[in-house]
Amino acid sequence: MRQREIGRSGLFVSIAGLGCSNFGARISDESARLIIDRAFDVGITFFDTADVYGNLGGSELTIGKLLGDRRKRIVLATKFGRPMDGQGKVGKTTRRYVSEAVEASLKRLKTDWIDILQIHWPNADTPIEDTLRGLDDVVRSGKVRQVACSNFSAWQLVEGQLIARQLGLPQFVSTQEEYNLIVRHAEQELIPAMLAYQVSLLPYLPLAGGFLSGKYPRGKLPSTGLRLDVMPNQGQRYLTNKNWDLIERLTLFANKVDRSLVEIAFGWLAARQTVASVLAGATRPDQVEQNAAATNSFLSSEEMSELDAIYNRDHIIKDIVKS
Repeated sequence: MRQREIGRSGLFVSIAGLGCSNFGARISDESARLIIDRAFDVGITFFDTADVYGNLGGSELTIGKLLGDRRKRIVLATKFGRPMDGQGKVGKTTRRYVSEAVEASLKRLKTDWIDILQIHWPNADTPIEDTLRGLDDVVRSGKVRQVACSNFSAWQLVEGQLIARQLGLPQFVSTQEEYNLIVRHAEQELIPAMLAYQVSLLPYLPLAGGFLSGKYPRGKLPSTGLRLDVMPNQGQRYLTNKNWDLIERLTLFANKVDRSLVEIAFGWLAARQTVASVLAGATRPDQVEQNAAATNSFLSSEEMSELDAIYNRDHIIKDIVKS
């Protein structure tokens, strides 16, 4: 398994990461154990979770229960800031709350430290300076090694980095963003900002909620239990005629180069300059193995250019129609 550094953190992680949002909710602890075991078997060294995952804390509890001594062998990232009261109220990112959230996560995870602590979503109710000072507190305490963000726009990322530099506070080493062969808006402003500030990208939804696996036939509703059925908001975004057209062209390309659509999707992300680790969840051990193998696949510069042409063709047509 290839390893890459996250930003300038000194932390090296496997190019395939394990997203743990299914733990404590969609799957049992026994299923989670099998998934974690397989992740270690295939060389995955980066686990990503959040305090809200698994019905408010369940994912962290499961990880803490199942990792044991293996905790030392991985880079463990979690997030904070979304509502933990079950009421859907605005999450907290104040300086005081950062310490409270870290203590709660450490207890659930049964660990003494968090490798990367991420702000889950930007919070307009709290000045970013206040949050950064809270992050500085937990880094200085030794309970957090590095800090990062998630779902930040380009200007929010730059603002955070500039304030951190000016005040001598910890800077973001990475950001998480939805990024895949269908959703590529990050390329417009976010990725150029990341390159300028040496911030790594941790893309989530690499298969667009499973849509890029090719298991959703055109015009048919997803089967019960599949992600785009369980999460209808994602289904509404992905299951469109424009995206099915794109899937058909990507499938033709995959057949031409004798690879699966999953290999193309993961290989394309792994070839991106800013990507440190591709975050993919799983509900079965074989999915972990498939994702790891696909992320290790290699795409040539010519194949990358052809994939860009396939995507741009769709958007050129869209722009002509708009005009």
